[in-house]
Amino acid sequence: MSIPSASFGIALQTFAALLWLPQAALLAWVAQRLAAGQAGLDWLALIGGSFLVLALARAAADAWGVRLSYARARAQVGERRRAGLRALAGASPFDARRVAAGAAASALAEQAEAITPYLTRYRAARVKVQVVPLALAAAVACVSWLAALILVFTAPLIPIFMALVGWRAQAASEAHLRELGSLNAYVLDRLRGLASLRGLGALAYTRRRLRALSQSLRIRTMAVLRIAFLSSAVLELFSALGVALVAVYVGFHLLGQLPFGAWGASLSLGQGVFVLLLAPAFFEPLRELASVWHDRAAGEAGEAALAALGREVLPLPGGASAAAPAAGARVPPEVRLDAVSFAYPGHASAPLREFSLELAAGGHLAITGDSGAGKSTLLALVAGLLAPDSGRVLIQGETLHGANAARLRARMAWVGQRPHFFAATLGGNVRLGRPGVDAAAVRRALGLAHLDLVAERRGAARLGEGAAGLSGGEAVRLAIARAAADPACDLILADEPTAHLDRATADAVIDSLLALGEGRTLLVATHDPRLVARLGCSVELADPAPRAEAA
Repeated sequence: MSIPSASFGIALQTFAALLWLPQAALLAWVAQRLAAGQAGLDWLALIGGSFLVLALARAAADAWGVRLSYARARAQVGERRRAGLRALAGASPFDARRVAAGAAASALAEQAEAITPYLTRYRAARVKVQVVPLALAAAVACVSWLAALILVFTAPLIPIFMALVGWRAQAASEAHLRELGSLNAYVLDRLRGLASLRGLGALAYTRRRLRALSQSLRIRTMAVLRIAFLSSAVLELFSALGVALVAVYVGFHLLGQLPFGAWGASLSLGQGVFVLLLAPAFFEPLRELASVWHDRAAGEAGEAALAALGREVLPLPGGASAAAPAAGARVPPEVRLDAVSFAYPGHASAPLREFSLELAAGGHLAITGDSGAGKSTLLALVAGLLAPDSGRVLIQGETLHGANAARLRARMAWVGQRPHFFAATLGGNVRLGRPGVDAAAVRRALGLAHLDLVAERRGAARLGEGAAGLSGGEAVRLAIARAAADPACDLILADEPTAHLDRATADAVIDSLLALGEGRTLLVATHDPRLVARLGCSVELADPAPRAEAA
């Protein structure tokens, strides 16, 4: 079912506000008849029934309009969230400018929620401010031109002061949301490294830092609230002043002290009541706008936070789409880099310049070199996680580019330095919901990675988020098992698989990695001389423009 446009819901709310005009006219007519002693039960019942019908129509139109505006706002917020997720998924994981996970989660969850009140209430209030006061002022002018002038000249004071307050409110809201995102990012980062912080004795410092950040967030929150209350106070002051001036004029006019301001004659009691009933309603849209002014500042800051998720990022070639590899017998691919150059944005030095490499089908090769030489960048280029500035990356003779990157990545497996695991069983982390990976494939993969005994011991016990409950070596071997379970995988890319492991554990990881590489093409970035020796062939990234061949 399609959701009507937001304009229709806003039009209903504006129509509901304008229905006060006939209601006020009915009340004024009743007051005039009662003052003239012309009361009658028959017409009182008619007037009462008409007033009740108008009240019900007004309530129904307003409720329907709010409901439609809310539904449309939720749909728009959902679309903005999806766009933010697409931007995150479509950015290269090697982009140093990517938004931190905690800040991204804050933008998608908390800050995006601030957009709903902005779309639901602020836009409707803005339209009503443009329509309802003009209609009410025109109705008042038909009775008293002076009362209409009072309303028209006092009304601009409210938006002028609201604009002055609003500039500060928007700046305070943006600072508050930035502080909230920074706090979320800090908490998530420290939770991930809690074991390291405990081992280094840095928990006390982390507590002090977290307390300081929370206090800063509290101060910014109170600043936003102070501005919100100030804007409401400014509006109440000037709206009360305008209503009071109209009431004073009408009262003295009816007493004969101010016999001017009407169209050629004195106002009757009914006309005075009509003007007095419309005066507060004239300022009501302005009061509503002030009450949602903070929603505007928070909503625009939330939209900016979502838009920032996809701003100035390195795109992931082929996006985040998944493509199934072609069915049939598979052969390990040949990998070739032809004069590839790449530099990260904002960095003067390029990790790779005119780099060429040939790795035969089914070959095993180690990429060595100092830290920062470009080993991980080279793997990312082969995996299609980065696009080269110049040159070509060829997989089985096919140049890797945005149109085929997803399809070619489907035949690759990445064993990174910090593989991510979910709060699930060992088997679940190997299977990952892939349709071609059944229970037998999971058992074989765990056996290849020498994790069968670990799986038997743990049974159906779930891992903690981030592989909590596994040692470093077991986590790397679980990543190897994840790759081994995929029958379509014939190109293995491993980035420092033995880093930070003791010798015995590293040997076990090397055994599992070489078992995985049997019958597959294997490209490994490493500092480990034992792994280099076991692979039998290596290329060192030292020369700015090296050229190497490996069989």
